[in-house]
Amino acid sequence: MKYLLSFLILVLFSFNSKPLLSEYNGNKSSVSIDTLFTDKISIRAIEIDKNKVWYAADKNRFGYVDLLTNKRVERKISIDTLKLEFRSIAQTKKDIYILSVGNPALLFKINKQDLSYRLVYRENHEKVFYDAIHFIDNRKGIAIGDPTEDTFSIITTIDGGSTWNKISNSSLPKLAIGEAAFAASNTNICVKRNRIFLVSGGIKSRLFVSDDFCKTWQVFETPIIQGQSMTGIFSADFLNEKTGIIVGGNYESQFDNKANKAITFDGGQTWKLIGVKQGFGYASCVQFVPDSNGKSIMSVGTTGIYSSNNQGENWNKLSDDKDTFTIRFQNSNTAILAGKNKLVRMKF
Repeated sequence: MKYLLSFLILVLFSFNSKPLLSEYNGNKSSVSIDTLFTDKISIRAIEIDKNKVWYAADKNRFGYVDLLTNKRVERKISIDTLKLEFRSIAQTKKDIYILSVGNPALLFKINKQDLSYRLVYRENHEKVFYDAIHFIDNRKGIAIGDPTEDTFSIITTIDGGSTWNKISNSSLPKLAIGEAAFAASNTNICVKRNRIFLVSGGIKSRLFVSDDFCKTWQVFETPIIQGQSMTGIFSADFLNEKTGIIVGGNYESQFDNKANKAITFDGGQTWKLIGVKQGFGYASCVQFVPDSNGKSIMSVGTTGIYSSNNQGENWNKLSDDKDTFTIRFQNSNTAILAGKNKLVRMKF
């Protein structure tokens, strides 16, 4: 089956261009791993658009790599004398959107063809800090940020990203003091059809669900470790409107794996802890492998790169690499990983 190929890396895993030979249940398969580029860079947000991987990074940078030619194209955004770090990225058919963390929050719309950009949203506040952005379709988009008052900061667009508006606090569910989100891998937001999933962390770690584009919300508790400022959900992925996985942990106790991963089969109303006291500790990103019917999963974080082929009950360690922050799949046979100083492709 196609999804089994994603978990053939049961021996040596290294970021180079050598073809590796791995074995799974007696079946051998070639796995090639190549570094698309290395640089002094931090990348926590990537988007795959056909044969291009777009990235948002630190030091005012964004760019893409052409997966057919391995050509890298990069630009710097210049606005006043601001030093910007972009941890959020999203796309529509024609444009890329990148959103900075910290004050001021700046959201740029970038033309995919000529890489021209313009500022489409700015927010100044001492507490402003946006964590993730996602488009539902080519018209509707949403970004989530930490609270400046007592709710998430949420901005939305309905015109393809040309204009953005902040949702009133009175229309959003209240957060606990010390509850926020983490800008770890641009995976605080998941969208399936018209259902929006948001996850929080910190003192409380919950799931927020809207079926009407942020007009009303359901809020569900999770069993993920919580109660401190650096605990909770750091990443989520949903296969469909019902099946989803959340991961995270305690950033200040990174090998703690007692209650850092959970799965739901009813849209987040109930959760089951998985991989208890085994597998990875703190994780910054999790993704279902395409075409695996939700059976196969990969995660990255400071305790390594891991895979599961039984919905997270058991995990195989693929690498000790602690500097990969985010992962996305181009298809069931190709994954792109990014993090500290690198962008890497794995082909099965």
